[in-house]
Amino acid sequence: MTKKTDKDSPKEASWTGPAAIAGAAIGSAALAAALLYSSRRKERAEKAKPKPPVDPIDTD
Repeated sequence: MTKKTDKDSPKEASWTGPAAIAGAAIGSAALAAALLYSSRRKERAEKAKPKPPVDPIDTD
């Protein structure tokens, strides 16, 4: 007898292909979310920095 493969028996559904696609989609979404989060955090940090005074304060 010969070994049966997925191609020989169409009754058995292979879930590895759809699972790989779903994993790639989830990974892409996670990467995009991380990049958006880090860029927003950087913008907030730059806004929170105090601006230097225009005229230096005279001290004697």
